[in-house]
Amino acid sequence: MHSFLMACAARRVEKITILLADDNAAFRQNLCVFLELGRQFAVVGHARNGREAVKMARKLRPAVVLMDVAMPVLNGLEATKQIVSANPASKVLILSGYRSDEYAVFAAAAGAVGYLEKKGSPELVTNAILSVLNGKRAFGPTISRRIAGGRKSRGRGASALSHRLGSSVG
Repeated sequence: MHSFLMACAARRVEKITILLADDNAAFRQNLCVFLELGRQFAVVGHARNGREAVKMARKLRPAVVLMDVAMPVLNGLEATKQIVSANPASKVLILSGYRSDEYAVFAAAAGAVGYLEKKGSPELVTNAILSVLNGKRAFGPTISRRIAGGRKSRGRGASALSHRLGSSVG
């Protein structure tokens, strides 16, 4: 019986690992504080640009990567593609300052499992994290319909959007 209790206790303290990828240090820090207050999340890394996010995701293998779209060195869409390719178990959720169905559709094409606006409530972020870890996607209904309809034309549009974001400035 003792080992059963120990196993239950160990399970309770196991936290969901998160990598934060955003070029805004204040945003990363505030989000980190909020996530760790809930005691179910452990922020295992902070990346300032897309290239750092890819390196850290390969090394740390977080359960979830919270990724900004527009970042220096390597934009969030390209970083998402590389992270998902290297470690499909890591779920990438985009947190963006852009309120755009177009960005969300291309984020999904890059392998992201959700797209949230930064100005949304922190509770939306935690709910989205838990949702994607349960196999669901965290896109609104309008975006979900566009994703389903946009799969045929994803190639040209995604590269055009990535070009607009810029690999080094995005």
